[in-house]
Amino acid sequence: MVAGFAGLAGSLVVVFAYRAHSAITHFGPGFLIGRVWSPATGMFGALPFIVGTLETTLIAMVVAVPVGLGCALFLICFVSGRLRTFISSAIELLAGIPSVVYGLWALQVAAPWVRTVIEPAVHAVLGPFGIANGPELGVGLLLAGLVLSVMVLPTMVSVTRDVIAAVPDSQIESALALGASRWQAITRVALPAARAGVLGATTLAMGRALGETIAVAMVIGDTPRVPHSLFAPADTMTSVLANEFTEATERFHSAALFEIALLLLGVSVFVNLIARLLARSIRRRNVWTDLA
Repeated sequence: MVAGFAGLAGSLVVVFAYRAHSAITHFGPGFLIGRVWSPATGMFGALPFIVGTLETTLIAMVVAVPVGLGCALFLICFVSGRLRTFISSAIELLAGIPSVVYGLWALQVAAPWVRTVIEPAVHAVLGPFGIANGPELGVGLLLAGLVLSVMVLPTMVSVTRDVIAAVPDSQIESALALGASRWQAITRVALPAARAGVLGATTLAMGRALGETIAVAMVIGDTPRVPHSLFAPADTMTSVLANEFTEATERFHSAALFEIALLLLGVSVFVNLIARLLARSIRRRNVWTDLA
């Protein structure tokens, strides 16, 4: 099984590298820092899409991680029985909604609200730092990040809830016997014990945020420029692939898109490797703590 997945990943790398070979040899390392993406003039630089992908993912995780962790703790500590089952099922059903539906909802419902409520509030707080300036359009980098946070929230909540609930009851009961409240037992005993699992939930959510395509392409503004504001229209690696791949008839244009696909694959693998290393270090630290 492992060998099969490794072979599949290797074949993806080989195919993408082969199709991107002309762009790799023609543009060289400058492709990664190039700011101009112009199929009409044959100039291709991936920096706008790399920055857009990282910024939308960062916005999504800044929102989804604390909200998801709070929802998981709420389900464990404050509700039980049928109400917990109902809320958990409702949250998990959100994961089954098609991406295009999220995009339509964002355009029709969220975008006006973001333009009239959220963006003015963000500008009031972050405007002096220069990262929340410019016209408040509703669509753009901020809306794309918020839509991603909603889409990854079910993964964050369900996995975090399960890993916290999997902490042995004896640890919780010991804390309760020492006089801790249930909230204190969960937040000070169960939650630290489940750090590796929470990190895994964050990794899964980040993986979906990195790879999401249709909803982001519908709301981000489709502008191949490096965004200098949370309100600016932008583009991501996934959205430019979705928008331009079928129209890429010129050789370097097609090869540049395959190189972006190769970069996206590399970023996804890198994020998962970092998360695995962090989880391993946390487990090792927990082992040494238990031995001490």
